[in-house]
Amino acid sequence: MATTSSQSSDQSNELNAQTDEQIGEQRSDSLGRLCHRPSKSWPKWPLPKWLIVLPLALLPAVWPVVLMAKSSGEKTEAATAQVLPVETMRLKAATSYTVTREYTGEIVAHRTSELGFERAGTVVALLADDGDVVAAGEPLARLDVRDLEAQRQQLEAQKRQAIAQLQELETGPRREDLAAAEAAVSDLANQLELAQLQASRRSELFSKGAISQEELDEKQFGANAIADRLQQAQSQLDELRNGTRQEQLSAQSAQVDQIDARIRAIDIALDKSVLLAPFAGKVSARTVDEGTVVGSGQSVFKLVETGQTVEARIGVPVGAAPGLFRRRQQSVKVGQRTYAATVVAQLPEVDEASQTVTIVLNLADQPGLTVGATARLLATEQQAEQGYWLPSTALIAGDRGLWSLYVVTPEQSKNNANNYRVARRDVEVLYTEGESAFVRGLVEAGDRIITSGTHRVVANQLVTPEGE
Repeated sequence: MATTSSQSSDQSNELNAQTDEQIGEQRSDSLGRLCHRPSKSWPKWPLPKWLIVLPLALLPAVWPVVLMAKSSGEKTEAATAQVLPVETMRLKAATSYTVTREYTGEIVAHRTSELGFERAGTVVALLADDGDVVAAGEPLARLDVRDLEAQRQQLEAQKRQAIAQLQELETGPRREDLAAAEAAVSDLANQLELAQLQASRRSELFSKGAISQEELDEKQFGANAIADRLQQAQSQLDELRNGTRQEQLSAQSAQVDQIDARIRAIDIALDKSVLLAPFAGKVSARTVDEGTVVGSGQSVFKLVETGQTVEARIGVPVGAAPGLFRRRQQSVKVGQRTYAATVVAQLPEVDEASQTVTIVLNLADQPGLTVGATARLLATEQQAEQGYWLPSTALIAGDRGLWSLYVVTPEQSKNNANNYRVARRDVEVLYTEGESAFVRGLVEAGDRIITSGTHRVVANQLVTPEGE
């Protein structure tokens, strides 16, 4: 390799020497022709030899000076060409920056219900399907109610019977019953009188020894039995004469009321056998078909409210929640659109997994939002910090994750008054937003920094700044 380089160098020197000789010969020929050119006005006489030889003798001394001047001009042009134009700006001090934080949640309906029957039964009709829009109070499904209708008919019959008995008690005894009771009392009174006379006679006969003690006792106890029967008949007669007691009327009336209550319970069960929409909304899911036997509380439909107001439930750090409440008007981004929202509530529990609290925001007059869509809360927070805003294109990646800037300072030279020297300064990036960054570090307000094309320059290079 060394031999090859030496040969190349020798060849180059030989070519340069030949070129210089050719240039010298050409210049000599030109001068010779100039000196020997005939003139019309001058007489022809031979020139002195020294006049011809003198230019040729001075040519070796003048030629290096010409080459040096040419080389100096080329170096000056090269140096001028190496001074790159760069875009710059002057740093302006800032005392704070605004941080925009994004918290994620979802859009939920103001009301969502799993609808089912309160009583068990067989589904005989489904009046809505998935995706149907229903109004408040609109029937959605029905159960078989034949058993309830039979129970109601039975209770209606019992009620009529109880009412008839109550009316009888309120009217009182009939005259026929009263006359029969009076006749029974009179008959027993006559029987008692006869029995008492017979007992008196038996007593006289017993005293004379005509009858035994047994016969006397039989007549006396018979008279006593008739007296008791007379007392019972007299009580019944008095009851008929006095009419029905108030307690009996109250008891019978209560029985009628009890039957009425049972009928109302049946009516309520009949009403609950029809599933009604509690609010206007859209059917999100239907979980059963006709003929299915459902239990009490089993879900049949899922209904999502479709009113003018929806909610966004978003988890935020515990420390950020108070600041959101101080500024209740917030911005919520759904898809590519941003909506105005109002903070209305903070749930009391902290999520164990994410250690966040849930903030509830109302998005009024936004009926087109889809329930379940991802919502992002765009919260702004003012950070007090000394620093400078600059384009992110001005940043240069450094070692160990650090960043730097190129600062230009005027070059102390009379010949190049518009040239600046590049210096590298380390900075710390505090915040980035879009194409801008907020930094602090070894720079000051008023410093002129390179904002673009930093890959084309290096430290200590001369540049020409453009812009401020």
